[in-house]
Amino acid sequence: QVQLVESGGGLAQPGGSLRLSCAASGFTFSVYTMVWARQIPGKGLESVAGIYSDGRDTWYADSVKGRFTISRDNAKNMLYLQMNSLKPEDTALYYCAKVNMYGPRGQGTQVTVAS
Repeated sequence: QVQLVESGGGLAQPGGSLRLSCAASGFTFSVYTMVWARQIPGKGLESVAGIYSDGRDTWYADSVKGRFTISRDNAKNMLYLQMNSLKPEDTALYYCAKVNMYGPRGQGTQVTVAS
């Protein structure tokens, strides 16, 4: 079955960086669009970035554009999210998901941005 395991979250200062990773198994990772989504306390689930199967095309939510970079390594079945210039409003539980934010996703990794 589909298994997605996120890691790399933690506490970062405003302006700092974190790199999230997602290990995928149980499906043919290389043929699927993958996304990163986040759940902010008291708010709904939000897609922040997506990447198509070949890794050439990506998209970002306006709130993270220019600060976050999504990438993938199809040989390793890995998805990444490089987060730079972090802001307190980026504090959330981050998930990787198959195809879109409503697809199968992992347990999430917590990112907290605070000084």
